[in-house]
Amino acid sequence: MTKATELRDMSDEHLALTLKETRENLFRRRLQAQTERLDAPSELRKNRRLIARVKTIQRERQRRAEAAVQAASDPAR
Repeated sequence: MTKATELRDMSDEHLALTLKETRENLFRRRLQAQTERLDAPSELRKNRRLIARVKTIQRERQRRAEAAVQAASDPAR
């Protein structure tokens, strides 16, 4: 399980790659669950939570970048 602090240390490209891999892994796990071959059902929850963590960190970075642009364009603030 990747912690949020570890995810925050990653670059944007690495975060995007982690998100893509986790989504693919979740898709495979769901197929296994449907065919009743899933050994650890907890993997579904872990993957969903990792996806949520990555997307949250990406959104934080996006908002920080937007705030920086806003501050640069509005020097009166």
